[in-house]
Amino acid sequence: MSSNKCVFLDRDGVLNKERGDYTFQIDEFEIIDGVKDALNLLKHSGYLLIVITNQAGIAKGRYEKEDVMICHNYLQAETGGLIDDIFFSPHHPITTESLLRKPDSLMIEKAIAKWSIDPSLSYMIGDSLRDLEASEKVGVKGILVGEKEKANFTAPKAQNLLDAVKKYILSRSNVS
Repeated sequence: MSSNKCVFLDRDGVLNKERGDYTFQIDEFEIIDGVKDALNLLKHSGYLLIVITNQAGIAKGRYEKEDVMICHNYLQAETGGLIDDIFFSPHHPITTESLLRKPDSLMIEKAIAKWSIDPSLSYMIGDSLRDLEASEKVGVKGILVGEKEKANFTAPKAQNLLDAVKKYILSRSNVS
């Protein structure tokens, strides 16, 4: 029985600054202003926090899985250990097709099963259309942040994670 509510979080462009190149070293891993506050607000409102991220640089030989975990450990240390889990896809179509890779939804599906998450009570916050496509496939509401996607989408749009949390998630929680 699914009972937990969750906010799924894309990593690059949502939690840390999107560099335009792969972010796999701590000295380049810059946490976006307001992220720790946003995570605290969500955690205090009873949400699980799970990172869902494509890490194609692994498939391309740019870095290793261990580099992803080092960055995740750094993120955890800098944000007070608030993130409950991280799922990442090391795949890219140039080497292997995978349903783990967003816009497919297998990472989210695995998290839902592992953590008994109710998709109807959950959100995905991402900076690209593929994040929202993945969440839509499993019935999780999507929120787009940042300026990466320029087209007009029907999904709610926010400046950053903290804005999304205050505008679209906590305002809803307080009503229900």
